[in-house]
Amino acid sequence: MQMPPRNEAMLAALRLVAPGTPLREGLDRILHARMGALIVVGDTPEVLNVCSGGFLLDAEFSPQRLSELAKMDGAIILAGDCSRIARANVHLVPDPNIVTSETGTRHRTAERVARQIDVPVITVSEDMAVVAIHRSGLNRTLEPIPRVLARADQALQILERYKTRLASVSTALSALEVEDLVTVRDVTTVLQRAEMVRRIAEEIRGYVVELGSDGRLVLLQLEELFMGVSDDRRLVARDYFVDGSDEHVHEVMDGLGMLTTDRILDLELVAEILRLPLESGLDTVLQPRGYRLLHKIPRLPDPVADRVVERFGTLHKILRASVADLVEVEGVGEARARAIKDGLARLAESSILERYA
Repeated sequence: MQMPPRNEAMLAALRLVAPGTPLREGLDRILHARMGALIVVGDTPEVLNVCSGGFLLDAEFSPQRLSELAKMDGAIILAGDCSRIARANVHLVPDPNIVTSETGTRHRTAERVARQIDVPVITVSEDMAVVAIHRSGLNRTLEPIPRVLARADQALQILERYKTRLASVSTALSALEVEDLVTVRDVTTVLQRAEMVRRIAEEIRGYVVELGSDGRLVLLQLEELFMGVSDDRRLVARDYFVDGSDEHVHEVMDGLGMLTTDRILDLELVAEILRLPLESGLDTVLQPRGYRLLHKIPRLPDPVADRVVERFGTLHKILRASVADLVEVEGVGEARARAIKDGLARLAESSILERYA
């Protein structure tokens, strides 16, 4: 499944026209009246430089005013936050040399303005009753809410299936870590599944933005399904990446995020990005540092878990450490040392039981 690229500028534009916003109400009024419109969100000097004619309003925005002004032929210029209507009945004169794939006059102008200036430009088609947003060379047609909800629901079902698979390989990795049997294949499989879960979640977040006030339930389901995935993904990388510092791990995660869907399926490529050794290919044996399992122990502060790893270096040295050894770590008293020993023992037992059940 190829995920659409996430574009923050377009998402910001979609937030402006999401259901529940005043601008969306104004657009719906224009559609219901079977009128067309060309609306620029932003009254910066760059926008005003491509404006000709029209008249200055500087009036407070309201959906009713927007629909009334749409009765005129020219473009409507809004403030960047849509709080005010700056100008109306404006003739837009963008650079005619800018390439456009649109055919209608209104849509060709909208695409050229959006390519020339980084502002959202909205068109309402009178004939087709369609609202489109242009920004930075991209365009997006607003779909009916039921259709977006159906897509979001389908994506949530896919996310749930991928999350189940991620939980399975993550549990297997925990058992292998305890048994000291981890290979490059095991680590890259977990990171691959976690990256795919993240990508599906990003797609759903786009639907949530587009749904606006109608997307609250979708957002709640997304947050529940995605809970803990980001932390687990980061901690797996910290356990095995040569330089396990948070700063460099974030760079590695960004590198994984840049891979296409086809390339993320290549486990050796994932291993190369993490700089994992490949002397025996994907069967090369690895040793975890222990960040991930330590962070699963309840009420163990992250800084203390990090200091434990710094002190012992690997998970197996931590597992073999006595209470007295653990007490020597800064921030670990006798009670916390026993909690670490007991917590790791429980995690080891439960992971092995789940793996071989």
